[in-house]
Amino acid sequence: QVQLVESGGGSVQPGGSLRLSCAASGFSFSNAWMHWVRQAPGKGLERVSYIDGSGTSIYYVPSVKGRFTISRDNAKNTLYLQLNSLKTEDTAMYFCGYICSSTSCQYRGQGTQVTVSS
Repeated sequence: QVQLVESGGGSVQPGGSLRLSCAASGFSFSNAWMHWVRQAPGKGLERVSYIDGSGTSIYYVPSVKGRFTISRDNAKNTLYLQLNSLKTEDTAMYFCGYICSSTSCQYRGQGTQVTVSS
């Protein structure tokens, strides 16, 4: 079955950096469009970024463009999200997702918490 396990979250000050990872199994990862989505307290799910199987087609929501970088290692079945220049408004639970729209995912992991606070 599809399994997605995120890691790498934490608490940082504004301007800090984190690298999130997502270990995937149970499906053909190298052929899959993969997504990072987030949910801030009291808000709905927001798609942050997605990447195609080859890593050549990438999307970022405008609020993170230039600060976040999505990547993947198909040999390791792992998806990454590098978060730089973090802002307080980036505070959320971050999930990796498989088969997602802009507001929901058929499959997602348990999430990893990112907290940005001074």
